[in-house]
Amino acid sequence: MKEPLTEELLEQLLAAPDPAQFAAENKITTRSLPDYLQQLLDEKGLERSHVIREAGLNETYGYQIFMGQRNATRNKILQIIFAMKMTLKEANRSLQAAGVNELYCKNRRDAIIIFCLDHGYNLLQTDQELYRFKEDTIC
Repeated sequence: MKEPLTEELLEQLLAAPDPAQFAAENKITTRSLPDYLQQLLDEKGLERSHVIREAGLNETYGYQIFMGQRNATRNKILQIIFAMKMTLKEANRSLQAAGVNELYCKNRRDAIIIFCLDHGYNLLQTDQELYRFKEDTIC
């Protein structure tokens, strides 16, 4: 199902008689990280165990993140993002659902990560680029 554009939703919100009605009509809820990750796993036909392995996460810790039993750091979420080969939009939604900062192109480290995501770099290649630019690596 195609999601409406943010601009379209904003117009509807501003025209709505109250925010509760808008939220109910548009099914606006807080998106949890486990729910969003599961949605992406289903859409991409990925297996949780494969993603955890590709992300280089401890198996138990990885499953706890996917089940919502552990809060993950921003870097751990980034590891999952690269393992799932997310788009920038999916990555930012994942980071937002995790309650951490989205990728921001005016931040040098984030700009490198965005570039790597967009160009299909894997986690190792991204860490190499970050290291080359003397930025903190993800892993």
